[in-house]
Amino acid sequence: MDIWPTVAALIPSIGVGVLFYVAMRAIVRADRNERAALARLDEEEAQAAAAQAAPVREP
Repeated sequence: MDIWPTVAALIPSIGVGVLFYVAMRAIVRADRNERAALARLDEEEAQAAAAQAAPVREP
């Protein structure tokens, strides 16, 4: 029994699977980084709003 035709038939499927994995990993990482950046931006905006809302007291 020759195994090489079977291996040759599986190579395209394996290649597509690897490409799918890489693409999905990139999408998930991009989403995670975007969510972290938006959380930082929201926190900065909340701090800026709190600083403007606080009354300035002079001694």
